[in-house]
Amino acid sequence: MQLEIRPDPAEVGRARRWARSRLAGSGIAVDEPLAETLILLVSELVTNAVVHTGCPAVLRLSVPGVLGESIGTVRLEVADSSARPPVPRHAEGDETNGRGLELVDGLADRWGWNPEGAGKSIWCEVDRCTQGARAGVAYAASSYEDFAYEAYEAV
Repeated sequence: MQLEIRPDPAEVGRARRWARSRLAGSGIAVDEPLAETLILLVSELVTNAVVHTGCPAVLRLSVPGVLGESIGTVRLEVADSSARPPVPRHAEGDETNGRGLELVDGLADRWGWNPEGAGKSIWCEVDRCTQGARAGVAYAASSYEDFAYEAYEAV
């Protein structure tokens, strides 16, 4: 499944809504901790593409059990036409930018990037597990998500 993203910050909200509907359609309830974590990851990856490249992008979502994907792992990818590699930063104190890839690193089981055509694809994977095991992560993601959305809306 994929969604084309215009280089416009308003696309981040559209990407979250699209991902929520696709997850619900695949049997992952929108209030499930896994879904909350995935929506935050979508928000971070799409925001990075829109803000840092100024190029159109494509959001891809691979959900277990859909079209023969491997059971147990959900994969998100955002491909854009910028060849510039992602640069993880470390935000200090109250800075509102610079936490995106740190957040991806903390929430995803795996992440990375690959050259794709003239651009690149940044991806992350989250392994499905019991709700109890992921609940603490989802709570942390939910708390950060409120702060992150406020910061993005201010941009």
